[in-house]
Amino acid sequence: MSPTIQPTKPKLAVVVLSYNGRELLNKFLPPIIKSKTDYTEIYVVDNASHDGTYEFVQEHFPEVKLIRLEVNKGFTNGYVASLPMIDADYYALVSSDVEVLEGWIEPIISLLDSNPEVAVVQPKIKSYNNKKEFEYSGAAGAYIDKYGYPFCRGRLFFTIEEDDAQYQDNREVFWCSGACMFIRSEVYHQLGGFDNDYYAHMEDIDLSWRVKNAGYKVMVCPQAVVFHVGGHIISYGSPPKIFRNYKNGMIMLLKNLPAGQVWWIIPYRLLLDGVAGIRALVKGNSKECGAILKAHFEFWSGLPKWIHKRKEAKKAVNNPNRNGVYPRSIVVQYFLLGKRKFSDLNW
Repeated sequence: MSPTIQPTKPKLAVVVLSYNGRELLNKFLPPIIKSKTDYTEIYVVDNASHDGTYEFVQEHFPEVKLIRLEVNKGFTNGYVASLPMIDADYYALVSSDVEVLEGWIEPIISLLDSNPEVAVVQPKIKSYNNKKEFEYSGAAGAYIDKYGYPFCRGRLFFTIEEDDAQYQDNREVFWCSGACMFIRSEVYHQLGGFDNDYYAHMEDIDLSWRVKNAGYKVMVCPQAVVFHVGGHIISYGSPPKIFRNYKNGMIMLLKNLPAGQVWWIIPYRLLLDGVAGIRALVKGNSKECGAILKAHFEFWSGLPKWIHKRKEAKKAVNNPNRNGVYPRSIVVQYFLLGKRKFSDLNW
């Protein structure tokens, strides 16, 4: 690793995590540099790339501070290993496949500065490949239902809305996308940061949930806009992504659900996951079914560890904030009642 010592502490550190992202950085790093404010430092964390990323950034973007990780231990570890080396009031965690627009920083910093109860904020996240649409993860604010299923303002399951400025208000949500999230550094470290056992996927929801369990607010600020390519490392709908979503989703529920809910929501989710596995098998998708079975095997085989994590997470619980939890089943609303847009939901 090669941390850089800085003479003064910036308010904001924009931290771009990259793995074999040389071409992405060549395209998306210049807009980040152009948008730099006088209180911002920009970092690139090279997560053990083997495409010459470190040398490329060093040569072409000398104003950027570089941290090199010698071994890639997953998306979560990229931040777990690098953020303790970076001193700033706020972190903006940005994937290498994110394109920012001019003025993406100021509205979010203003929101954070104005309310110390706000700990995490995301911009509006739109699709890079179809810029009229929201992006799958994050969109215009993200939620979970009472059973722990995540969804977004602008995306319910497989239905992604076009952005017609219908979701422009700053509002409290439940979680922020790891593609681009701003977080108070003090809160990040106080809560132990990303859970490294996730490797990738659901780590952003888990962190947001722990932030809310500690009594803070998580918000979306649509005045700031970024575009996300998505699926760069693990493609959407692939067996590895399905495996991690199911496994990490169960870990997340066990860690963070209130005591009065964990005993019945976990069995309910197991039942629905079983239905999803049977459905995949009937449709001839044996790989998807296999990924779900593998996820449940690894969840149950690691149960003592996850129970220990729950005990540790509960130590930070303080006046939990439940805003952003949908009081009904999003599965029922979407698949049985045919509600396809966030605006169709009854709260």
